[in-house]
Amino acid sequence: MKISNETKIGALTAVAVVFLILGFNFLKGRTLFRTGNFMYAKYSDTKKLMSSNPVYLNGYQIGSVYDIRAADSNVSSLVVTIKLNGTYKIPDNSIAEIEASPLGAPSIVITQGNSTRYLQMEDTIKTRNAGGFFGDLSTKLAPVADQLQATLSSLDTVLRNFNSVLDPTTKNNLQNVIANMNRATESIMVSSVSLQKMLNQQSGALARSLNNVDSFTANLSANNQRLSNTMSNIEKTTERLSRADIDGAINSLKSSIDKLDNVMAKVNSTNGSLGALVNSKELYNNINNTVRSLNTLIDDLRVHPKRYVNLSVFGKKDKGNYLNAPLKDSTTSPSK
Repeated sequence: MKISNETKIGALTAVAVVFLILGFNFLKGRTLFRTGNFMYAKYSDTKKLMSSNPVYLNGYQIGSVYDIRAADSNVSSLVVTIKLNGTYKIPDNSIAEIEASPLGAPSIVITQGNSTRYLQMEDTIKTRNAGGFFGDLSTKLAPVADQLQATLSSLDTVLRNFNSVLDPTTKNNLQNVIANMNRATESIMVSSVSLQKMLNQQSGALARSLNNVDSFTANLSANNQRLSNTMSNIEKTTERLSRADIDGAINSLKSSIDKLDNVMAKVNSTNGSLGALVNSKELYNNINNTVRSLNTLIDDLRVHPKRYVNLSVFGKKDKGNYLNAPLKDSTTSPSK
């Protein structure tokens, strides 16, 4: 039987379409006949998850997304069919999260639980909506953005009020203030240079002072033993002073002073002999007259010796007038 070319072309086209469909489904992780190990996960948002996206457990790809369909007509939840590459023991309290990637397609990451019971085929795994890095970041930045917006609004109000206050006169004043600040800064720089020069000039004196301090400390170190002995002697002296009967000595001195006060009081009074001698004006006058008479007698003896010593060598006895007062050239004249 002869087959026409049209039939051959049609058959080849049908075979090609079949292989194209099979290849497309294979690339998507699906087969023509639904065979293999399947499990389900339900989400409220799949975050643009698509068929053939990988499914990871502990960083290892154990399967892929087989199909995504709406659970109801309102699309309030979505059911994701997961096709596993083999038979795996997944604890029934494990959680499947959709992890979005900014540089690639989203994937399902299963966090392994600690239960001893495992999920069976066609079971539904527990899910959790993960915000991901950018979701958490946007959640944390939202309050900050609100505060920043409020701050910018307040800043805008302040700047408007500031612009309204800055009239031409105020602006000129501010410019003058800035100019004065610049001049003050220049003066400070000049002063700093002058101070640096002065410090450079005084560096030699400072070095000599430091050398003197070093020499002084060296001398102290060299005479450390002498200083220690001196301090020891001072300590012994103070210890002896602390043991001395200072109170008794002070009391004795006070008693002696009291006795001296009594003696001086008796001397100042006219009751005793010494007081009478010291305070008697008559005794003073008598002594003065006695001294004057004695001076007169000595002068008379010097002038008329024959009157008192009668020797034949000098002739007759001198019977002249006696002196009634000392001579003016006498060496001892009585006080008047």
